[in-house]
Amino acid sequence: MKTIHGLTAIAAAVLLVGCGGGDSSRGDLVETPQALTTLTAAQIDAGTAASGLQPISGKAQCDVRVVALHYSTIGVNSETTDASGVMLIPAGACANASAPLVAYAKGTDVQKPRTLANPSDPETFLLIAMYAAQGYAVVATDYLGYAKSSYSYHPYLHADSEASSVIDSIRAARNAAPLQSALLSGKVMLTGYSQGGHSSMATQRAIERDEPAEINVAAAAHLAGPYNLSGSFKLTNAIAGYQFFVPFLVTAWQKVYGNVYSNVTQAFKAPYSNYIETLLPSPTLNYTTLVTTGDLPGGPGVTPDAARDLVFQPGFIADSQANDNDPLYLDAKKNDLLGWNPKARTLLCGGAGDPTVPPAVHMNVAQADFNSRGLTNVTSVDVDPSVQAAFGVGGVAPTDPTSAAFATYYGNYHGTYEPPFCHAQARALFNTMR
Repeated sequence: MKTIHGLTAIAAAVLLVGCGGGDSSRGDLVETPQALTTLTAAQIDAGTAASGLQPISGKAQCDVRVVALHYSTIGVNSETTDASGVMLIPAGACANASAPLVAYAKGTDVQKPRTLANPSDPETFLLIAMYAAQGYAVVATDYLGYAKSSYSYHPYLHADSEASSVIDSIRAARNAAPLQSALLSGKVMLTGYSQGGHSSMATQRAIERDEPAEINVAAAAHLAGPYNLSGSFKLTNAIAGYQFFVPFLVTAWQKVYGNVYSNVTQAFKAPYSNYIETLLPSPTLNYTTLVTTGDLPGGPGVTPDAARDLVFQPGFIADSQANDNDPLYLDAKKNDLLGWNPKARTLLCGGAGDPTVPPAVHMNVAQADFNSRGLTNVTSVDVDPSVQAAFGVGGVAPTDPTSAAFATYYGNYHGTYEPPFCHAQARALFNTMR
């Protein structure tokens, strides 16, 4: 990364604001970092107590300053672009301590304007409670194509650009730290949830391969991530949320590779083919309103299989399932995260009941792949017993698929129930390496 000689850090940041970051090096600040607020330990404890998170997170040890970041990065073809994100800085009783940096990658987001630089965002507050309030500095990217990013689309589940977005967020956090009087120890921990688990694993692979001298990865925890994308295309039953995730992936990879289909109607049925290529991420709609407006199918009685069959042409899906030379399947192989050797201590976490990213397809396959080469630094944990105990009916997962309890339990499993338990496992690992 280039340095700017003869300028103080503050002057350099001001200069970058003026030029808009167009000639910036990766991770340079496009705008001066903005402190949005500081949450006191008491405020954090009130939030975790009210939400029921506190038995998992513990009480806050630190106040947390929330800082908005806007930084330079690269696109899928290494072109200069920008991304935004958040830095969470331990403050108050922890202000003078040197903190490890947790680099976090977020889960799938269908809302283009959303930024993690928002202390009221549930995902941001989870990071505050689990990491920053316990003495870790945190940086979390919004990814390409979201919030302040000028990139024209989001390259969803594209491993290389996920990794570059996270790597450059680490550089941005290091550049922002002196401007915010934050002390970083130099140790970096990587984690992410759902799409972010794929992103954080891609980031670990890229850093350990390309940037080991610059970034010291002390540990990594990849949570409920889809590491075996090609294997997931062989499934005959659709995952929960299929109508959001798979159209997003198909249209994103068409933009990245240009080979998924020759005409949008080859892949998608009407009316979705009329607008699907520009639908996600949406400037106005969220998961609920995408369905209630009819832009995507869903709602009571619409199973994942039914949603898949409404959106996609049957031949398109059948070919990706059966043909190993199908372009979509080959693109998935490019973005699998198998066949490499992590160097840092690495944890994989998931829940056996997850209907969206089933561990049997992803976590267990990745663990077996690492085991096949004799790696002993990669371990896995199944948090399903904890999820069942906390959220099941009488401590057990409901089994009647026609019941309201079943719909509620599995509808909330991946997005709400599973994440805190996996973050607790990640933090336990990081605590041994901090």
